[in-house]
Order: sequence, then structure tokens, then C-alpha cells
Amino acid sequence: MNLHGIWAIYRFEMARFGRTIWTSLLTPVITTTLYFIVFGSAIGRQMGAVDGVAYGAFIVPGLMLLTIFSESIFNSSLGIYMPKFTGTIYELLSAPLSPVETVIGYVGAAATKSVTIGAIIFATAHLFVDLPIAHPFLMPLYLLLVAVTFCLFGFALGIWANGFEQLQVIPLLVVTPLTFLGGAFYSVTVLPEPWRTVTLFNPVVYLINGFRWTFFGVSDVDIGVSMGVTFAFLLLCLAAIVAIFRTGWRLKS
Repeated sequence: MNLHGIWAIYRFEMARFGRTIWTSLLTPVITTTLYFIVFGSAIGRQMGAVDGVAYGAFIVPGLMLLTIFSESIFNSSLGIYMPKFTGTIYELLSAPLSPVETVIGYVGAAATKSVTIGAIIFATAHLFVDLPIAHPFLMPLYLLLVAVTFCLFGFALGIWANGFEQLQVIPLLVVTPLTFLGGAFYSVTVLPEPWRTVTLFNPVVYLINGFRWTFFGVSDVDIGVSMGVTFAFLLLCLAAIVAIFRTGWRLKS
């Protein structure tokens, strides 16, 4: 294992994060505050508890994952896309680094950024609501699992994209709508049929509910199914990246 090479990629990517650190850290604080003003105060006052949890606290897991999804995809996709855009990808491919080491460097840095921002949102939420954690050991592990999974997805997206516009297509037109429709700010049990059944085909439902379970011990779907879907998506992303490096698709052409 070329630890020096992994560290070089990781340090380079984190340095890019450091150049915009105040913007990167201030944005989730402002966004979280606005969500709590609108949803927690204005709307939350008109709603009762959801599954025994105050509405202001209920939306925190969904709010955290909404940001984690976008940040993970953006950071990892941009990290691998920029070498393609500048033409330095050939230097990376010719370096004494295996595909596994390359992915660890880029995905590790992107996941670090995402988890850091998630922690900031979590801390900001404590300023507005009382936020109990039913499973304090599993919560950060699940957060890390989701961050790594979407960083892998973003890494594959960055290789697929042929322009900056394509980098935004999947996050804006697919991931974000699926998150809003996946119970980020409501319980899917309140939906009438057939929309409740249709919603269960949205994979994001299982990720959000798995994370919510680590907070409150309640979930709209079985926690075992949530974990299974999360790991299945992780393996799917890993398989896609393995196939890309084996064939050199959009890396060497």
C-alpha cells in the first residue's frame, strides 16, 4: 500500500477545501438556520409530534443527509474531474498508485469534508432543538457510511462527466428531488395510497430512515432493510469504479 501517495492526494484535496474553508463551513450554518426558521418555527408550530418526536428534531436527520448527499457528490466528482479537465489525469494514471489507492485518496478527502459539514449542521441544530441520540455509537458510523457511499458515487460521476454541466445534472435533477420526496421532512406513513407504496421504491427513503433510526429509534421502514439498501448502493458504486479502472473508460480516452 502506497501510503505516501494516498496522503499526497488526500492532502492536495484537503488543501483545496482549506482555501474556501470559511465559505464551506459558513454555508451549512446559514442554510440550517434558515431551514429551522421556516420548517422548525413557522411550520413546526402548526404540527404535532411525528412518531413521538418533536417536528423540529424530526427533520434534523433528513436535513443533514440532504447536505451530505450534495457535498459528497460535489467534492468527489470535482476532485477527479479537474485532472481530466486540465489533462493531468495521465500523470495520475502513470504514477505508482493502484486504482484502490487513488480512490482512497480522493474519496477519503471528500468524505472528510462531508462528515465535517455534517457535524457542523448537527452542532447548529442543537441551538434550536433538543436532539436526543438513541444510538450514539451507530449514528456517526452510519453518517460515515452514507458519506463514503455518495463520495464513491460522485467519484464515478466525475469520471463519467464530459463537462461542468454534466456534473450538476445528477445531483440537481435526480438526487435532490429524490431526497425531498424520500421523507427528509415528513414521515412517509402520512402519505395516502398509492403514493406511500410508490415512495418505497425511492432508495433514499431507506437511507434517511436508517439514519433517523440512529437518532430516535423509530423508522418508517425496517432498519435491516435500510442497512441492506445502503450497503447494496455502496457495493454498486464500488463495482462501477472497478469496471471503470479495468476498462479505462473515460480515463484513457
